[in-house]
Amino acid sequence: MEHRGMKKWRPFATMPEQYIGLKEMINKQAEVAQPVLTEEQMEQINFTLIEALHTNKQVYLTYYKKGQCITEKGFIQFVDSLGNLFVFIDEVFELKNKMRLSELIDVRFA
Repeated sequence: MEHRGMKKWRPFATMPEQYIGLKEMINKQAEVAQPVLTEEQMEQINFTLIEALHTNKQVYLTYYKKGQCITEKGFIQFVDSLGNLFVFIDEVFELKNKMRLSELIDVRFA
């Protein structure tokens, strides 16, 4: 008797288009609509960003990108309220990330 290995568990692996299509469908089902923030919530986010910038405290940023709400931990480096832009350095890779203020959902101190 001969062992078939992974062939036994992947009988349809010869159709990669099927896996690509299924992955796209699953990702589309997981998408959420961008939350709408009130004026009060936007002001609170702005105050927290400014305070984090001046005190150099670490924050949790929750933002909306491509149908998903993503939370990252990092430091605020620059905030431009008029230009709708801010820059933060993420904790994991220490990379600078430019982002629009309109993409932010929530900011909390770590």
